[in-house]
Amino acid sequence: MSQTIEARNVELAGHGLTEFYASLNATERRTFWACFAGWVLDGMDFMIYPLVIGTLIAQWHVAPAHAGFAVTATLLASAVGGWAAGILSDRIGRVRTLQITILWFSIFSLLCAFAQDFTQLTIFRTLLGIGFGGEWTAGAVLMGETIRAEFRGRAVGSVQSGWAVGWGIAVLLQAIFYLALPPEEAWRWMFAFGMAPALLILVLRRYVPEPAISGRALSADTERGSFWEIFQPPVLKATLLTALLGTGAQGGYYAITTWVPLYLKSERHLSIIGSSGYLAVLIAGSFCGYLAGAWLSDRIGRRNLFLLFSILSPLLVVAYLILPISDNLMLVLGFPLGFCASAYYSGLGPFFTEMFPTRLRGSGQGFAYNFGRGFGALFPTLVGILAAKLSLGLAIAIFALIAYGLFFIMSLLIPETRGRALS
Repeated sequence: MSQTIEARNVELAGHGLTEFYASLNATERRTFWACFAGWVLDGMDFMIYPLVIGTLIAQWHVAPAHAGFAVTATLLASAVGGWAAGILSDRIGRVRTLQITILWFSIFSLLCAFAQDFTQLTIFRTLLGIGFGGEWTAGAVLMGETIRAEFRGRAVGSVQSGWAVGWGIAVLLQAIFYLALPPEEAWRWMFAFGMAPALLILVLRRYVPEPAISGRALSADTERGSFWEIFQPPVLKATLLTALLGTGAQGGYYAITTWVPLYLKSERHLSIIGSSGYLAVLIAGSFCGYLAGAWLSDRIGRRNLFLLFSILSPLLVVAYLILPISDNLMLVLGFPLGFCASAYYSGLGPFFTEMFPTRLRGSGQGFAYNFGRGFGALFPTLVGILAAKLSLGLAIAIFALIAYGLFFIMSLLIPETRGRALS
């Protein structure tokens, strides 16, 4: 009966992507825009490194495998940060944890600008990853608990589109700084600009309250759960399903986004400025994909969203990286590739939120998503290692196909949670 009522609430909320926003109250809207800004700045900070990786390889004579390891180390640290932030958000609240994580990755982005060698940069990027991973966990739980069930898929998914905006800002910064400065200075200014997210803390402190549902749990010690409960029945099944789903979803994404900028330069022989147009098309597709995925998440359900794009994404990867296509066709294919590789991300946040009870939501969602990020983090390094023997495009495609295969299998096994009321 309750599932019928929840499904009906989704229907009553309307089917349009933007219809939900007019029905949000003031608190929901403030939380929406604060988290959207967080995703923008998070995406900007993370994507700076893939854009300057070619410069670092040339300047410091870094092997591709070592360059890929820096991404892996960042993502592994982000997994640890996400787990820790999940536990912390169940203890001190979602908003306070979000403030801490944003300040953390802002500071270490600034320190990256002063790195004197690749080892120092790798250390700073690794430490940055702790805050980067924690920000997603705290922000996703905050959004999932603040927004009502009938709007959750579209709202959380729309916030996810901020990542593409941040990626676009990073590409714009690359064009500006590399035109104005020599490459050995330009990359440092890009990392220094990564300190900007710290300003968001002022907005969070003033305008975004703790969700009522988690506030009640925090005020009642008897309702607080232990982190280890997520590995015990009946929560264990949800933990396993979400962790493996997240591994496939993120492994494919990071294999592509980490190495495509270098692929455009090294194998398609495009300059930094020349490749910007190709990346712009890819990012535009990514942004539209996030929004379309947000709409589809509420329209066809989380499970069907995952199934659809676990099939379409690898097809586009093969077409973009393996088939002998012209530069003009590759430019066009960048849009559907970015679209398909991002659309399913919009369903991950609401799905993970709906799979765990409130007192364990931060711990469960933080572990599951970042477990997937941790194992997905191996893919950039593996691509770099394989690229020493095969072409970079083929190496990217191989590991993307492996990841999307796992994503498809797990999508078949998970339950549908669309419209589920949070307990």
